[in-house]
Amino acid sequence: MLNRFPALAVVFFYTGIVLTIARHSEAQAEDGTVPKSPVTFTDEQDQQNMMQQLGIRALRRGPSGNESAPNHANYDESKANPFPNIPDALTLNNGQKVTTPEVWRKRRAEIIEGFECCVYGRVPKNSPKVTWTVARADQERIGFTPVIAKEVIGHVDNTDYPAINVNIHMILVTPANASKPLPVLMMFAPAEFPAPNQPSSDQLSRINGAFKALLIQQDPSLKEVFQQHPAYEIELPRPFQFPQLNADGDPPNTWELASDSWGFALIDPASIQADNGAGLTRGIIGLVNHGQPRKPDEWGALRAWAWGAGRALDYLDTDSAVDAKHVGIEGVSRYGKAALVTMAFDQRFAAVLVGSSGKGGATLLRRNFGEAVESLTGGEYYWMAGNFMKYGASDATFGSKNASDLPVDFYRRATQAWAEACSIAAASCSQAQET
Repeated sequence: MLNRFPALAVVFFYTGIVLTIARHSEAQAEDGTVPKSPVTFTDEQDQQNMMQQLGIRALRRGPSGNESAPNHANYDESKANPFPNIPDALTLNNGQKVTTPEVWRKRRAEIIEGFECCVYGRVPKNSPKVTWTVARADQERIGFTPVIAKEVIGHVDNTDYPAINVNIHMILVTPANASKPLPVLMMFAPAEFPAPNQPSSDQLSRINGAFKALLIQQDPSLKEVFQQHPAYEIELPRPFQFPQLNADGDPPNTWELASDSWGFALIDPASIQADNGAGLTRGIIGLVNHGQPRKPDEWGALRAWAWGAGRALDYLDTDSAVDAKHVGIEGVSRYGKAALVTMAFDQRFAAVLVGSSGKGGATLLRRNFGEAVESLTGGEYYWMAGNFMKYGASDATFGSKNASDLPVDFYRRATQAWAEACSIAAASCSQAQET
């Protein structure tokens, strides 16, 4: 809207300068010194920095989506499984079979270590605390259901490094007529109010009158323009729009959730960690590293987004409208990967909905079908731990590695493995999960 009103843009511009100066003053440490500025890298510079740390001179190219390209992605089942050495979920690294709950706990620790060191990276042991506040609340309608939508901000403690601010943005939406705490589906998505309550006709008239008076004060000649166009209004009522139906013809997912007495939360991944390599010295990763480049075993964006979702669940556990024991996590594509990582490392989440997660998500890393490990070690390396780049290396001080060298993988026989684990524990699946 400011582009339409230059005068207002000038006011906000100078206000921004004042606020920036104020924040700079507040960013000084207690001893009066100013923290070292964060390192500024491009994506390419950050990737090269990590390659140098790892001793990698060259990476293999990922498969192309162009079928006519020489390195096009494979969709031939006969060529899909070149690496049959898939680690067994129920066999320890020393070859011992999992036969008791105690041995399973050891195996689970090995699997977690494999993913932390070599795939997703480690979350710092003393990660900063997050303080949540409700910034705004709005009474809205999702379809035919009245709801309360709350904008919730999680400020990450940056006392140790004030040069970087991280504020997690989330919108929590719950049916207004609920008589008890409700289950909630958390979704990785932009945190925007889904159906903002609009001003009435009388309120819009007052807003337009105030806008016109302000503009005339800035430019008196506009009074004549408004007199020549007495019916012109600066702000108009928002026109009604039919909802975009799902592919099966059903109403939007959020409509169905609200009508079925579910809440939903929209958590913005970008407010936790940027979706690029240049942002690794900012966001939560940059904050804990005091603006410096990360080390090879430190977390990437997927683990950071999952960490942020866990902190959001901390807040939901304090909200009386939410049944925090029944909170699910959902995501599609890169956020499908993040949803899976969230569920894997934070067992408080009751369910996960994963869509089109590809490599780094639910599909086998050792399977040559569509995306490949090289797709991530090259273009989207920042989603993963730096160590993951080793498995796309064609020339390095350690030689070369590929997907078969990974200590872990995504188990295609997960259902069978889970059934065996339950049998080993000689208990119900819920009891086995607790062990």
